Amino acid sequence: MTSSSYILAIDQGTSGTKSIIFDEAGSIFAEATVPLKTHYLPEGYVEQDPEEIYKNVLQSVQACVDQYSAAGGVLSAIKSCGISNQRETFVLWNKDGQPLYNAIVWQCKRSVSICTALQAAGLAYIIQEKTGLCIDPYFSGTKLMWLYQHHTEIRQTIDAGEAYFGTIDTWLLYRLTGGEKYLTDYTNASRTLFFNLDTLDWDRELLSRFNLDGIQLPEAKPSSYAFGASHFEGLFEEALPIHALIGDSHAAAFGEACIYPGTAKATLGTGCSILFNVGSKRKNSTSGMVSTICWSTEDRVDYALEGIIVSCASPLAWLKTELGLLTDFSEVETMANSVEDNGGVYLIPAFSGLGAPYWDMNKKASIEGLTFASNKNHIVRAALESIAYQIKDVLEAMNQDAGMTVNELMVNGGASSNQFVTQFLSDLLDATLVKNENKNISALGAGVLAGLKTGIFTDVDAIRSLFQRHPIARSASVPKVAEAYKGWQRVMSC
Repeated sequence: MTSSSYILAIDQGTSGTKSIIFDEAGSIFAEATVPLKTHYLPEGYVEQDPEEIYKNVLQSVQACVDQYSAAGGVLSAIKSCGISNQRETFVLWNKDGQPLYNAIVWQCKRSVSICTALQAAGLAYIIQEKTGLCIDPYFSGTKLMWLYQHHTEIRQTIDAGEAYFGTIDTWLLYRLTGGEKYLTDYTNASRTLFFNLDTLDWDRELLSRFNLDGIQLPEAKPSSYAFGASHFEGLFEEALPIHALIGDSHAAAFGEACIYPGTAKATLGTGCSILFNVGSKRKNSTSGMVSTICWSTEDRVDYALEGIIVSCASPLAWLKTELGLLTDFSEVETMANSVEDNGGVYLIPAFSGLGAPYWDMNKKASIEGLTFASNKNHIVRAALESIAYQIKDVLEAMNQDAGMTVNELMVNGGASSNQFVTQFLSDLLDATLVKNENKNISALGAGVLAGLKTGIFTDVDAIRSLFQRHPIARSASVPKVAEAYKGWQRVMSC
Protein backbone atom coordinates (compact mmCIF):
# COMPACT_ATOMS: atom_id res chain seq x y z
CA MET A 1 0.00 0.00 0.00
CA THR A 2 1.74 3.15 -1.23
CA SER A 3 -1.02 5.70 -0.62
CA SER A 4 -0.52 7.83 2.47
CA SER A 5 -4.15 8.71 3.19
CA TYR A 6 -7.26 6.54 3.35
CA ILE A 7 -10.91 7.23 4.07
CA LEU A 8 -13.43 5.06 5.88
CA ALA A 9 -16.88 5.31 4.30
CA ILE A 10 -19.89 3.83 6.09
CA ASP A 11 -23.15 3.29 4.21
CA GLN A 12 -25.82 2.39 6.77
CA GLY A 13 -28.80 1.11 4.79
CA THR A 14 -32.15 -0.46 5.56
CA SER A 15 -30.98 -4.02 4.91
CA GLY A 16 -27.47 -3.70 6.33
CA THR A 17 -24.30 -1.67 6.67
CA LYS A 18 -21.45 -1.55 4.17
CA SER A 19 -18.05 -0.18 5.19
CA ILE A 20 -15.35 0.66 2.65
CA ILE A 21 -11.79 1.93 2.96
CA PHE A 22 -10.50 3.70 -0.15
CA ASP A 23 -7.66 6.00 -1.13
CA GLU A 24 -7.30 9.41 -2.81
CA ALA A 25 -7.88 7.84 -6.23
CA GLY A 26 -11.12 6.18 -5.16
CA SER A 27 -9.54 2.71 -5.22
CA ILE A 28 -11.09 0.30 -2.73
CA PHE A 29 -8.71 -1.52 -0.37
CA ALA A 30 -11.24 -3.19 1.91
CA GLU A 31 -15.00 -3.59 2.14
CA ALA A 32 -17.43 -5.50 4.30
CA THR A 33 -21.21 -5.75 4.56
CA VAL A 34 -23.18 -6.96 7.57
CA PRO A 35 -26.95 -7.56 7.20
CA LEU A 36 -29.43 -5.82 9.51
CA LYS A 37 -32.75 -7.24 10.68
CA THR A 38 -35.92 -5.30 9.93
CA HIS A 39 -39.18 -6.02 11.76
CA TYR A 40 -42.17 -6.02 9.39
CA LEU A 41 -45.21 -5.89 11.65
CA PRO A 42 -48.99 -5.94 11.06
CA GLU A 43 -50.78 -2.86 9.68
CA GLY A 44 -47.75 -1.77 7.66
CA TYR A 45 -45.55 -1.00 10.67
CA VAL A 46 -41.80 -1.30 9.99
CA GLU A 47 -39.24 -1.02 12.79
CA GLN A 48 -35.59 -1.71 13.66
CA ASP A 49 -33.78 -1.99 16.99
CA PRO A 50 -31.67 1.18 17.54
CA GLU A 51 -29.03 -0.77 19.45
CA GLU A 52 -28.83 -3.35 16.67
CA ILE A 53 -28.31 -0.56 14.14
CA TYR A 54 -25.38 0.78 16.16
CA LYS A 55 -23.87 -2.70 16.69
CA ASN A 56 -24.40 -3.47 13.00
CA VAL A 57 -22.27 -0.45 12.09
CA LEU A 58 -19.52 -1.45 14.53
CA GLN A 59 -19.49 -5.01 13.17
CA SER A 60 -19.26 -3.78 9.60
CA VAL A 61 -16.41 -1.38 10.39
CA GLN A 62 -14.59 -4.09 12.37
CA ALA A 63 -14.79 -6.54 9.45
CA CYS A 64 -13.62 -3.89 7.00
CA VAL A 65 -10.70 -2.80 9.17
CA ASP A 66 -9.67 -6.41 9.76
CA GLN A 67 -9.51 -6.94 5.99
CA TYR A 68 -7.57 -3.70 5.55
CA SER A 69 -5.08 -4.62 8.28
CA ALA A 70 -4.62 -8.14 6.89
CA ALA A 71 -3.59 -6.55 3.59
CA GLY A 72 -0.91 -4.51 5.35
CA GLY A 73 -2.91 -1.36 6.00
CA VAL A 74 -1.96 0.90 8.90
CA LEU A 75 -4.88 2.30 10.90
CA SER A 76 -3.15 5.66 11.39
CA ALA A 77 -3.29 6.15 7.61
CA ILE A 78 -7.10 6.32 7.76
CA LYS A 79 -7.59 10.06 8.08
CA SER A 80 -11.33 10.58 7.96
CA CYS A 81 -14.75 8.94 8.09
CA GLY A 82 -17.91 9.72 6.13
CA ILE A 83 -21.35 8.25 6.89
CA SER A 84 -24.32 7.90 4.55
CA ASN A 85 -27.56 6.57 5.97
CA GLN A 86 -31.07 5.39 5.22
CA ARG A 87 -33.20 8.52 5.08
CA GLU A 88 -36.36 9.31 7.10
CA THR A 89 -35.80 6.44 9.58
CA PHE A 90 -35.47 7.95 13.06
CA VAL A 91 -34.81 7.18 16.72
CA LEU A 92 -36.12 8.82 19.90
CA TRP A 93 -34.04 8.66 23.08
CA ASN A 94 -34.07 10.18 26.56
CA LYS A 95 -31.54 12.37 28.37
CA ASP A 96 -29.65 9.24 29.47
CA GLY A 97 -29.26 8.10 25.86
CA GLN A 98 -31.75 5.24 26.18
CA PRO A 99 -34.07 4.68 23.19
CA LEU A 100 -37.70 5.40 23.98
CA TYR A 101 -38.99 3.23 21.14
CA ASN A 102 -37.75 1.18 18.23
CA ALA A 103 -36.41 3.06 15.22
CA ILE A 104 -39.34 3.70 12.88
CA VAL A 105 -38.25 2.91 9.34
CA TRP A 106 -38.98 5.10 6.30
CA GLN A 107 -41.17 2.33 4.81
CA CYS A 108 -43.58 2.40 7.78
CA LYS A 109 -47.18 3.37 6.96
CA ARG A 110 -48.54 3.84 10.50
CA SER A 111 -49.09 7.57 10.03
CA VAL A 112 -51.60 7.51 7.15
CA SER A 113 -54.32 8.87 9.43
CA ILE A 114 -52.00 11.67 10.60
CA CYS A 115 -51.42 12.65 6.98
CA THR A 116 -55.15 12.69 6.31
CA ALA A 117 -55.68 14.98 9.31
CA LEU A 118 -52.93 17.37 8.22
CA GLN A 119 -54.44 17.54 4.75
CA ALA A 120 -57.88 18.23 6.20
CA ALA A 121 -56.41 21.00 8.37
CA GLY A 122 -55.23 22.76 5.20
CA LEU A 123 -51.52 22.46 6.03
CA ALA A 124 -50.32 21.05 2.70
CA TYR A 125 -49.38 24.43 1.23
CA ILE A 126 -47.48 25.79 4.23
CA ILE A 127 -45.61 22.49 4.67
CA GLN A 128 -44.53 22.47 1.04
CA GLU A 129 -43.66 26.18 1.12
CA LYS A 130 -41.42 25.77 4.15
CA THR A 131 -39.98 22.26 3.79
CA GLY A 132 -40.31 21.51 0.07
CA LEU A 133 -42.06 18.23 0.97
CA CYS A 134 -45.55 16.85 0.57
CA ILE A 135 -47.60 15.35 3.37
CA ASP A 136 -46.81 11.64 3.29
CA PRO A 137 -46.05 8.79 5.73
CA TYR A 138 -42.67 8.48 3.98
CA PHE A 139 -41.27 11.45 5.91
CA SER A 140 -40.18 11.25 9.54
CA GLY A 141 -42.42 13.96 10.98
CA THR A 142 -45.81 12.29 10.59
CA LYS A 143 -44.54 9.13 12.29
CA LEU A 144 -43.21 11.15 15.23
CA MET A 145 -46.63 12.79 15.50
CA TRP A 146 -48.16 9.32 15.59
CA LEU A 147 -45.91 8.33 18.51
CA TYR A 148 -46.82 11.55 20.32
CA GLN A 149 -50.52 10.82 19.96
CA HIS A 150 -50.44 7.10 20.75
CA HIS A 151 -47.84 6.70 23.53
CA THR A 152 -48.46 8.55 26.77
CA GLU A 153 -44.92 8.14 28.13
CA ILE A 154 -43.39 9.45 24.91
CA ARG A 155 -45.79 12.40 24.85
CA GLN A 156 -44.91 13.27 28.45
CA THR A 157 -41.18 12.99 27.74
CA ILE A 158 -41.49 15.24 24.68
CA ASP A 159 -43.57 17.81 26.56
CA ALA A 160 -40.97 17.83 29.35
CA GLY A 161 -38.25 18.67 26.81
CA GLU A 162 -36.41 15.41 27.53
CA ALA A 163 -36.95 13.51 24.28
CA TYR A 164 -34.15 13.65 21.69
CA PHE A 165 -35.01 13.11 18.04
CA GLY A 166 -32.50 11.97 15.46
CA THR A 167 -32.39 10.45 12.02
CA ILE A 168 -29.93 7.54 11.80
CA ASP A 169 -26.92 9.78 11.13
CA THR A 170 -27.61 11.66 14.37
CA TRP A 171 -28.14 8.49 16.39
CA LEU A 172 -24.88 6.98 15.13
CA LEU A 173 -22.92 10.18 15.77
CA TYR A 174 -24.37 10.47 19.25
CA ARG A 175 -23.39 6.88 20.10
CA LEU A 176 -20.00 6.97 18.39
CA THR A 177 -19.03 10.11 20.33
CA GLY A 178 -20.32 8.87 23.66
CA GLY A 179 -23.19 11.36 23.67
CA GLU A 180 -20.92 14.38 23.14
CA LYS A 181 -22.17 15.32 19.67
CA TYR A 182 -25.81 15.91 18.79
CA LEU A 183 -25.76 17.02 15.16
CA THR A 184 -27.27 16.22 11.77
CA ASP A 185 -26.69 17.45 8.23
CA TYR A 186 -28.94 19.48 5.95
CA THR A 187 -29.92 16.54 3.72
CA ASN A 188 -31.23 14.39 6.55
CA ALA A 189 -32.88 17.36 8.25
CA SER A 190 -34.65 18.21 4.99
CA ARG A 191 -36.53 14.87 5.06
CA THR A 192 -38.29 15.36 8.40
CA LEU A 193 -41.11 17.86 7.67
CA PHE A 194 -39.55 20.12 10.34
CA PHE A 195 -36.73 21.80 8.38
CA ASN A 196 -37.06 25.14 6.61
CA LEU A 197 -35.20 25.02 3.30
CA ASP A 198 -34.79 28.79 3.16
CA THR A 199 -33.40 29.38 6.67
CA LEU A 200 -31.58 26.02 6.84
CA ASP A 201 -32.91 25.60 10.36
CA TRP A 202 -35.76 23.92 12.20
CA ASP A 203 -39.09 25.61 11.67
CA ARG A 204 -40.61 26.40 15.05
CA GLU A 205 -43.96 27.42 13.59
CA LEU A 206 -44.45 23.98 12.07
CA LEU A 207 -43.28 22.25 15.23
CA SER A 208 -45.85 24.22 17.19
CA ARG A 209 -48.63 23.31 14.73
CA PHE A 210 -47.60 19.67 15.14
CA ASN A 211 -47.70 19.96 19.00
CA LEU A 212 -43.99 19.15 19.13
CA ASP A 213 -42.65 22.33 20.74
CA GLY A 214 -40.86 20.29 23.40
CA ILE A 215 -38.92 17.96 21.11
CA GLN A 216 -35.12 18.23 21.22
CA LEU A 217 -33.59 18.49 17.74
CA PRO A 218 -29.94 18.23 16.64
CA GLU A 219 -28.10 21.22 15.25
CA ALA A 220 -28.05 21.03 11.45
CA LYS A 221 -24.74 21.44 9.61
CA PRO A 222 -23.44 21.06 6.04
CA SER A 223 -22.85 17.50 4.84
CA SER A 224 -19.08 18.07 4.82
CA TYR A 225 -18.23 19.28 8.33
CA ALA A 226 -16.17 18.44 11.44
CA PHE A 227 -18.90 16.45 13.21
CA GLY A 228 -16.67 14.94 15.90
CA ALA A 229 -14.38 11.96 16.34
CA SER A 230 -14.71 8.38 17.56
CA HIS A 231 -12.57 5.49 18.71
CA PHE A 232 -15.30 3.16 17.42
CA GLU A 233 -15.45 1.37 20.78
CA GLY A 234 -11.67 0.91 20.94
CA LEU A 235 -11.14 -0.10 17.32
CA PHE A 236 -8.98 2.98 16.64
CA GLU A 237 -6.26 3.97 19.10
CA GLU A 238 -6.51 7.59 17.96
CA ALA A 239 -10.04 8.94 17.59
CA LEU A 240 -11.02 9.00 13.90
CA PRO A 241 -12.54 12.32 12.72
CA ILE A 242 -16.06 12.06 11.28
CA HIS A 243 -16.15 14.62 8.48
CA ALA A 244 -19.35 13.82 6.59
CA LEU A 245 -22.96 12.92 7.30
CA ILE A 246 -25.42 12.65 4.41
CA GLY A 247 -28.61 10.82 3.41
CA ASP A 248 -27.92 7.86 1.14
CA SER A 249 -29.75 9.11 -1.96
CA HIS A 250 -27.98 12.47 -1.68
CA ALA A 251 -24.65 10.70 -1.18
CA ALA A 252 -25.40 8.72 -4.34
CA ALA A 253 -26.06 11.97 -6.22
CA PHE A 254 -22.69 13.31 -5.11
CA GLY A 255 -21.03 9.98 -5.86
CA GLU A 256 -22.60 10.11 -9.33
CA ALA A 257 -20.97 13.52 -9.94
CA CYS A 258 -24.19 15.53 -9.68
CA ILE A 259 -22.01 18.40 -8.55
CA TYR A 260 -23.17 21.04 -11.02
CA PRO A 261 -26.62 22.44 -11.84
CA GLY A 262 -28.26 20.55 -14.70
CA THR A 263 -26.93 17.14 -13.63
CA ALA A 264 -29.19 14.41 -12.28
CA LYS A 265 -29.01 10.81 -11.11
CA ALA A 266 -31.52 7.99 -11.35
CA THR A 267 -31.24 4.83 -9.28
CA LEU A 268 -33.01 2.06 -11.20
CA GLY A 269 -34.18 -0.52 -8.70
CA THR A 270 -37.55 -1.84 -7.60
CA GLY A 271 -38.60 1.79 -7.73
CA CYS A 272 -36.61 4.76 -8.93
CA SER A 273 -35.35 7.90 -7.19
CA ILE A 274 -34.32 10.79 -9.44
CA LEU A 275 -32.40 13.71 -7.94
CA PHE A 276 -31.81 16.80 -10.10
CA ASN A 277 -29.22 19.36 -8.99
CA VAL A 278 -30.83 22.78 -9.51
CA GLY A 279 -28.03 24.90 -8.04
CA SER A 280 -27.80 27.36 -5.19
CA LYS A 281 -31.47 28.44 -5.20
CA ARG A 282 -34.31 26.12 -4.22
CA LYS A 283 -36.91 25.38 -6.89
CA ASN A 284 -40.51 24.66 -5.98
CA SER A 285 -42.53 22.04 -7.81
CA THR A 286 -46.04 22.19 -9.22
CA SER A 287 -45.81 18.72 -10.72
CA GLY A 288 -45.44 16.29 -7.83
CA MET A 289 -41.70 16.61 -7.15
CA VAL A 290 -40.25 17.43 -3.76
CA SER A 291 -37.70 20.17 -3.18
CA THR A 292 -34.74 19.16 -1.05
CA ILE A 293 -31.05 19.70 -0.36
CA CYS A 294 -28.80 17.92 -2.85
CA TRP A 295 -25.53 18.17 -0.89
CA SER A 296 -23.54 20.85 0.91
CA THR A 297 -20.15 22.01 2.15
CA GLU A 298 -19.43 24.89 4.51
CA ASP A 299 -19.18 27.33 1.61
CA ARG A 300 -21.76 25.85 -0.75
CA VAL A 301 -25.31 24.47 -0.63
CA ASP A 302 -26.80 22.83 -3.72
CA TYR A 303 -30.55 22.23 -3.87
CA ALA A 304 -32.38 19.50 -5.79
CA LEU A 305 -35.73 18.39 -7.08
CA GLU A 306 -36.54 14.76 -6.38
CA GLY A 307 -39.00 12.57 -8.24
CA ILE A 308 -40.08 9.15 -7.01
CA ILE A 309 -41.16 6.44 -9.47
CA VAL A 310 -43.06 3.76 -7.57
CA SER A 311 -42.60 0.84 -9.99
CA CYS A 312 -39.42 0.73 -12.02
CA ALA A 313 -38.05 -2.81 -12.43
CA SER A 314 -40.67 -4.44 -10.18
CA PRO A 315 -43.13 -5.26 -13.06
CA LEU A 316 -40.54 -7.71 -14.41
CA ALA A 317 -40.85 -9.74 -11.21
CA TRP A 318 -44.62 -9.85 -11.73
CA LEU A 319 -44.23 -10.99 -15.33
CA LYS A 320 -41.93 -13.75 -14.08
CA THR A 321 -43.72 -15.00 -10.97
CA GLU A 322 -47.39 -14.37 -11.80
CA LEU A 323 -47.59 -14.66 -15.59
CA GLY A 324 -44.63 -16.98 -16.18
CA LEU A 325 -43.50 -15.04 -19.25
CA LEU A 326 -39.85 -15.60 -18.34
CA THR A 327 -37.90 -18.01 -16.17
CA ASP A 328 -34.90 -15.82 -15.38
CA PHE A 329 -34.30 -12.07 -15.40
CA SER A 330 -31.23 -12.59 -17.60
CA GLU A 331 -33.64 -13.41 -20.46
CA VAL A 332 -35.39 -10.07 -20.65
CA GLU A 333 -32.80 -8.25 -22.75
CA THR A 334 -32.79 -11.00 -25.41
CA MET A 335 -36.59 -11.14 -25.38
CA ALA A 336 -36.91 -7.37 -25.84
CA ASN A 337 -34.43 -7.36 -28.73
CA SER A 338 -36.12 -10.33 -30.44
CA VAL A 339 -38.95 -8.07 -31.68
CA GLU A 340 -38.47 -5.05 -33.92
CA ASP A 341 -40.53 -2.76 -31.67
CA ASN A 342 -43.19 -2.97 -28.99
CA GLY A 343 -45.88 -3.79 -31.55
CA GLY A 344 -48.09 -1.07 -30.10
CA VAL A 345 -48.04 -2.72 -26.66
CA TYR A 346 -47.61 -0.54 -23.55
CA LEU A 347 -47.43 -1.69 -19.94
CA ILE A 348 -48.72 0.87 -17.44
CA PRO A 349 -46.85 -0.16 -14.24
CA ALA A 350 -49.35 1.19 -11.72
CA PHE A 351 -49.25 -1.92 -9.51
CA SER A 352 -49.09 0.35 -6.44
CA GLY A 353 -50.47 3.44 -8.15
CA LEU A 354 -48.37 5.97 -10.02
CA GLY A 355 -45.75 8.24 -8.47
CA ALA A 356 -44.20 11.37 -9.94
CA PRO A 357 -45.30 13.26 -11.92
CA TYR A 358 -48.81 11.72 -11.86
CA TRP A 359 -49.33 10.86 -8.17
CA ASP A 360 -52.41 8.80 -8.85
CA MET A 361 -52.48 6.18 -6.09
CA ASN A 362 -55.83 4.87 -7.35
CA LYS A 363 -54.51 4.07 -10.82
CA LYS A 364 -54.36 0.35 -11.67
CA ALA A 365 -51.77 -1.43 -13.78
CA SER A 366 -52.72 -2.45 -17.30
CA ILE A 367 -51.34 -3.74 -20.58
CA GLU A 368 -52.57 -1.69 -23.52
CA GLY A 369 -52.58 -2.36 -27.26
CA LEU A 370 -52.66 -6.16 -27.29
CA THR A 371 -53.65 -7.88 -30.55
CA PHE A 372 -53.43 -11.46 -31.83
CA ALA A 373 -50.06 -10.43 -33.29
CA SER A 374 -48.71 -9.65 -29.83
CA ASN A 375 -46.53 -12.14 -28.00
CA LYS A 376 -44.76 -12.36 -24.65
CA ASN A 377 -41.67 -10.63 -26.04
CA HIS A 378 -43.73 -7.53 -26.82
CA ILE A 379 -45.01 -7.48 -23.24
CA VAL A 380 -41.53 -7.88 -21.73
CA ARG A 381 -40.22 -5.16 -24.04
CA ALA A 382 -43.12 -2.92 -22.98
CA ALA A 383 -42.15 -3.43 -19.33
CA LEU A 384 -38.56 -2.39 -20.03
CA GLU A 385 -39.67 0.58 -22.13
CA SER A 386 -41.93 1.76 -19.29
CA ILE A 387 -38.81 2.37 -17.16
CA ALA A 388 -37.47 4.82 -19.73
CA TYR A 389 -40.84 6.46 -20.37
CA GLN A 390 -41.42 7.18 -16.67
CA ILE A 391 -37.95 8.68 -16.29
CA LYS A 392 -38.58 10.85 -19.35
CA ASP A 393 -41.90 12.00 -17.83
CA VAL A 394 -40.20 12.97 -14.55
CA LEU A 395 -37.35 14.79 -16.26
CA GLU A 396 -39.77 16.76 -18.45
CA ALA A 397 -41.68 17.83 -15.33
CA MET A 398 -38.43 18.72 -13.57
CA ASN A 399 -37.35 20.87 -16.50
CA GLN A 400 -40.61 22.81 -16.19
CA ASP A 401 -40.34 23.18 -12.41
CA ALA A 402 -36.70 24.23 -12.45
CA GLY A 403 -36.83 26.51 -15.48
CA MET A 404 -33.67 24.73 -16.60
CA THR A 405 -32.82 21.56 -18.48
CA VAL A 406 -31.31 18.31 -17.27
CA ASN A 407 -28.25 18.02 -19.49
CA GLU A 408 -26.70 14.92 -17.92
CA LEU A 409 -28.40 11.93 -16.30
CA MET A 410 -26.28 9.43 -14.37
CA VAL A 411 -27.84 5.99 -13.86
CA ASN A 412 -27.05 3.24 -11.39
CA GLY A 413 -28.88 0.38 -9.73
CA GLY A 414 -29.77 -3.13 -10.86
CA ALA A 415 -31.78 -2.26 -13.97
CA SER A 416 -28.96 -0.05 -15.28
CA SER A 417 -27.06 -3.26 -16.12
CA ASN A 418 -29.69 -4.01 -18.78
CA GLN A 419 -28.25 -2.66 -22.03
CA PHE A 420 -31.66 -2.50 -23.71
CA VAL A 421 -32.91 -0.16 -20.98
CA THR A 422 -29.87 2.12 -21.03
CA GLN A 423 -29.75 2.33 -24.84
CA PHE A 424 -33.50 2.95 -25.12
CA LEU A 425 -33.25 5.62 -22.39
CA SER A 426 -30.28 7.26 -24.12
CA ASP A 427 -32.20 7.39 -27.40
CA LEU A 428 -35.28 8.80 -25.67
CA LEU A 429 -33.68 11.61 -23.65
CA ASP A 430 -32.58 15.04 -24.76
CA ALA A 431 -29.65 14.67 -22.39
CA THR A 432 -26.39 12.78 -22.11
CA LEU A 433 -26.88 9.45 -20.35
CA VAL A 434 -23.94 8.34 -18.23
CA LYS A 435 -23.60 4.93 -16.62
CA ASN A 436 -21.50 4.52 -13.49
CA GLU A 437 -19.91 1.12 -12.98
CA ASN A 438 -19.21 1.76 -9.29
CA LYS A 439 -21.62 -0.26 -7.13
CA ASN A 440 -20.74 1.69 -3.98
CA ILE A 441 -22.02 5.10 -5.00
CA SER A 442 -23.48 6.20 -1.66
CA ALA A 443 -20.38 5.17 0.26
CA LEU A 444 -18.13 6.89 -2.28
CA GLY A 445 -20.17 10.09 -2.06
CA ALA A 446 -19.97 10.18 1.75
CA GLY A 447 -16.28 9.34 1.74
CA VAL A 448 -15.36 12.00 -0.78
CA LEU A 449 -17.28 14.64 1.18
CA ALA A 450 -15.26 13.59 4.24
CA GLY A 451 -12.08 13.84 2.19
CA LEU A 452 -12.99 17.37 1.15
CA LYS A 453 -13.18 18.48 4.79
CA THR A 454 -9.98 16.64 5.67
CA GLY A 455 -8.09 18.23 2.79
CA ILE A 456 -7.41 14.96 0.99
CA PHE A 457 -9.29 16.56 -1.90
CA THR A 458 -8.76 20.28 -2.50
CA ASP A 459 -12.16 21.20 -3.95
CA VAL A 460 -15.21 19.85 -5.76
CA ASP A 461 -13.62 20.19 -9.20
CA ALA A 462 -10.62 18.15 -8.07
CA ILE A 463 -12.73 15.07 -7.34
CA ARG A 464 -14.44 14.78 -10.71
CA SER A 465 -11.76 12.36 -11.93
CA LEU A 466 -12.80 9.85 -9.23
CA PHE A 467 -16.13 9.18 -10.86
CA GLN A 468 -16.24 6.32 -13.38
CA ARG A 469 -18.18 7.93 -16.21
CA HIS A 470 -19.32 5.97 -19.28
CA PRO A 471 -21.51 8.07 -21.63
CA ILE A 472 -23.91 6.00 -23.74
CA ALA A 473 -24.10 7.20 -27.34
CA ARG A 474 -27.48 7.58 -29.01
CA SER A 475 -28.24 5.08 -31.77
CA ALA A 476 -29.98 5.20 -35.14
CA SER A 477 -33.25 4.28 -33.39
CA VAL A 478 -33.87 7.80 -32.02
CA PRO A 479 -36.80 8.60 -34.40
CA LYS A 480 -38.46 5.23 -33.72
CA VAL A 481 -38.07 5.65 -29.96
CA ALA A 482 -39.52 9.18 -30.13
CA GLU A 483 -42.55 7.82 -31.98
CA ALA A 484 -42.98 5.06 -29.39
CA TYR A 485 -42.96 7.70 -26.65
CA LYS A 486 -45.86 9.49 -28.34
CA GLY A 487 -47.80 6.25 -28.02
CA TRP A 488 -46.96 6.13 -24.31
CA GLN A 489 -48.25 9.66 -23.87
CA ARG A 490 -51.50 8.71 -25.62
CA VAL A 491 -52.21 5.72 -23.39
CA MET A 492 -51.25 7.65 -20.25
CA SER A 493 -53.72 10.41 -21.11
CA CYS A 494 -56.66 8.00 -21.36
